[in-house]
Amino acid sequence: MEFNELILARRSVRSYCCAPSHEELEAILRDAQQAPSWKNGQPARCYAVESPDMLAALHEKALPDFNSNSSKGASLVVTTFVKGLSGFSGDKPANEAGDAWGAYDLGLHDAYLVLAAKNAGFDTLIMGIRDAKAIRDLLGIPENEQILSVIAVGRSEKTSGPRVHKALEEVVKFC
Repeated sequence: MEFNELILARRSVRSYCCAPSHEELEAILRDAQQAPSWKNGQPARCYAVESPDMLAALHEKALPDFNSNSSKGASLVVTTFVKGLSGFSGDKPANEAGDAWGAYDLGLHDAYLVLAAKNAGFDTLIMGIRDAKAIRDLLGIPENEQILSVIAVGRSEKTSGPRVHKALEEVVKFC
């Protein structure tokens, strides 16, 4: 798929028929690893949840009903970033944004992830409403990692229509 077509085709999907195979998910995550990051520090971390038992536990204990229902049938990828890595020179923030650069780098990673998934024929849903403590406990995520999102990856059960976006002049100022 051409890049512009890929960007236009990607949607947030809320109904899945099936998850990717382990090999397909691994390939998507390898592509996501190519995202740029502060000083190539690569602070993004992923917890790819494929096992039926762990998926059930995350759905029951870590996702609100609307996100749980919207992501059934998909694999789940929890994304985090290592705190104090991006945006720092040594142990001091390099500028006023500090650890926000870790979130920025993870956002780039997650954008690559959802585009790589679409390129491989899968759809995604990025979920920010989740119980981070439950996720941390279930997956054994260390305290030095900031949990940001849970991303469903699977094949959509139905076709989505076009998205509506604001006019470019509402969000861009050319100087």
